[in-house]
Amino acid sequence: MPSAQRLYRFLITSALGLAAAVATLPAAAQFAMVPSPLLTTAQPSQAESDKDYKTDAAKHLYAAYPMRIYKGRLPPLLYGVAIIETDIDVDGSVLDVRVRRPPAAPEVGPWVVAMIRKAAPFPPPAKLGKTTYTEIWLVHKSGNFQLDTLTEGQN
Repeated sequence: MPSAQRLYRFLITSALGLAAAVATLPAAAQFAMVPSPLLTTAQPSQAESDKDYKTDAAKHLYAAYPMRIYKGRLPPLLYGVAIIETDIDVDGSVLDVRVRRPPAAPEVGPWVVAMIRKAAPFPPPAKLGKTTYTEIWLVHKSGNFQLDTLTEGQN
């Protein structure tokens, strides 16, 4: 009888694990393809610091991906939160993108990095020459996001 109990526990544990894995599939599928950005003309940024440039970069990303912006206050539990550092050159080209704090959902980090790269060119940092800015990406399971710089808050 003890082996029957072990088999039963194994089957229940396996079924629960499979159910949990399947439950994450629809959300993970949202990040399988990187959306194409809308073509925008980036006006030169007049920011005088990397911190100030972050607002111009966030507005640029919102203009590039209006269909992916989460409208309203975010729910209490997010699918992914990532801290991303981006280097922009004098022309607004993306030199490098680094994930400084990876999100719990591993598919979100590469998705965010690809979106940033596809949104180039960014506003040229006219007064800075080149810049490095850090942004917190707040990502919903639907594949929509807000940036901490422009967030509408969270419930």
